[in-house]
Amino acid sequence: MARTLVWLLLLLNALYWSWAQGWLLPYGFGPLSQREPQRLAQQILPDAITLVSQAEARLKPLAGPPEETLCLQTGLLDESQAAVVRPYLEASWPADSWSLQTVTTPERWLVYMGKFASLADLGKKRAELAAIQMSTEPVSSVALSPGLSLGAYPSQALAAAALQVFSRRGVRTARVVQEQAAVPGLRLRLPAVGVALQAQLPELRAVLPSVALEACSGPEAER
Repeated sequence: MARTLVWLLLLLNALYWSWAQGWLLPYGFGPLSQREPQRLAQQILPDAITLVSQAEARLKPLAGPPEETLCLQTGLLDESQAAVVRPYLEASWPADSWSLQTVTTPERWLVYMGKFASLADLGKKRAELAAIQMSTEPVSSVALSPGLSLGAYPSQALAAAALQVFSRRGVRTARVVQEQAAVPGLRLRLPAVGVALQAQLPELRAVLPSVALEACSGPEAER
């Protein structure tokens, strides 16, 4: 009996040794692997993981969605306005948050009728033109008022070509005049106004009280 017990203990020790060494894994028996190479193979970009302390984690909040910003710009500024706004921006706004761009307003040419002696004469001429289905607009220039515009064009050549077309429709006394010459100036552009900078817009408007800020147009708005 004692001999049988000794052999049984030796057999159990041999089985345990084989189990502990993993020799029985092909048969479905053995200890769980602590290395788990299969999990390492499933990791995605493990080199991108960085361990940080709790203090560092507080200083580095999780990145959220990108901040929505506005692109704003002014109309044409003259040198005196630019001389006022430039020091303010240099002192209060980040250097990459604004720019003063050199721009030139385009020429504006009219096919024009006038000046009329009175508003009554202007109304009479407008009625005559409506009878031949010609649309008209009042002119904004003080020097040309009271008068009528049959169309506005960016160049003298285009206005002259339009006048020839109107002449064939019965217009006799119209002529081409320049309402506005090309004017060089500066435009303030704010390409990405976030929440923090939006809070400073009232100060900027106070610096340029007579200048409106409007949404950027064209390629600038896509940046």
